[in-house]
Amino acid sequence: MSLDQPPGQQPAPQPVQASPAPVQPVWSQPVRPSRAGPIVLAVIGIVLAGLALLAVFLYLTTFLGTGALLVGLILALLPLAVVLLAVRWIDRWDPEPRPALIFALLWGAGISIVTALLFDLGVQITIAASAGALTGSDFGSAVIQAPIVEEAAKGFGILVLFWAVRRHFDGPVDGVVYAATIAAGFAFSENIQYFGLAMTEGNAQGLGITFLLRGVFSPFAHVTFTICTGLALGLAARRSASQGGAVGYFLLGLIPAILLHALWNGSTFVLNGDASVLIYYAVVQVPLFVVVILVVVLLRRQEARITLRRLHEYSQAGWFTAAEISMLGTGAGRRQALAWGRRQQRPKKLAMRLFIADATRLAFVRDRLVRGQSTPALHAHEARLLGRLMNHRADVLGQVRPG
Repeated sequence: MSLDQPPGQQPAPQPVQASPAPVQPVWSQPVRPSRAGPIVLAVIGIVLAGLALLAVFLYLTTFLGTGALLVGLILALLPLAVVLLAVRWIDRWDPEPRPALIFALLWGAGISIVTALLFDLGVQITIAASAGALTGSDFGSAVIQAPIVEEAAKGFGILVLFWAVRRHFDGPVDGVVYAATIAAGFAFSENIQYFGLAMTEGNAQGLGITFLLRGVFSPFAHVTFTICTGLALGLAARRSASQGGAVGYFLLGLIPAILLHALWNGSTFVLNGDASVLIYYAVVQVPLFVVVILVVVLLRRQEARITLRRLHEYSQAGWFTAAEISMLGTGAGRRQALAWGRRQQRPKKLAMRLFIADATRLAFVRDRLVRGQSTPALHAHEARLLGRLMNHRADVLGQVRPG
């Protein structure tokens, strides 16, 4: 500041002098955004959801006891493993980030359960404070309260993931993966309670029947309900819905999720006898589950078609060869490439896996651009993926990386 400059007033900046000749750039690679923010958010989310799951375990221990809790925990791990294996199969073509899947599992097992418990506690306190003016009923709790509260709690977890990992939330299959993972976590904690209660009754036959009904006949029940919300948010991602607009899709998907849940719970009040339950299961639930499987298979095939179509566009621009497109965009080509990688040293094996994974991500980024979701961040992500793919190709071929 000059001596004659009025106090508190900064001098106007001088214009930058124009360069007399074009400069030679010293850096041509796109600047990668900092990953510190997403990592911090992921850690905070996982820690909070993990604390909620710990609170659920402490709550269950208070009335089940440590022994019954451990038995219920061990038995509940079996259907959880089955569901998670199915989720892994669904997620094989375009795998979701592992931290996001861990958060989804903990959200279902911890935060969703805590939400349902707190709401139920609030209802009981309200009824008790009404001095008899209000009364509760098992039917209302099972068919109205539980479906609404539980599906809203699980579904909101998918909405949080839609907002938090929007870059990876590409379409309906991603919605199915996150929904199924959250539902698996919820069923896991719920099964611990059911199996533990059966254990405390000291009736081995009752425990066996409970495990048969929940662990064998219906391990995918919660998954079937919550997938409706996941599919809706997947459509929101495909149609370029904003964060606010996704709420409408969330509410739209929540309706069939609640209705299916209510239908499942309500059947126990209508049906009498084991034969009626088995008939209902065979006539209603099995066909419904088959429909869900068919929908998932069709969505996975759609993912493969999108990958092949979008990578072909890059091939026409010279980024890939025709043989590489066949390798990256078809199931047979991927299996052949991964089998080749398993026979190589670890660097080449890892490079081949990353080559396939990043090519799939590139295809879906391109698909979002084609569908009108053109943003500077998305274009920058496309450029980063192309650069990484060239590095992966060089690593697979044992060449020096470009640039």
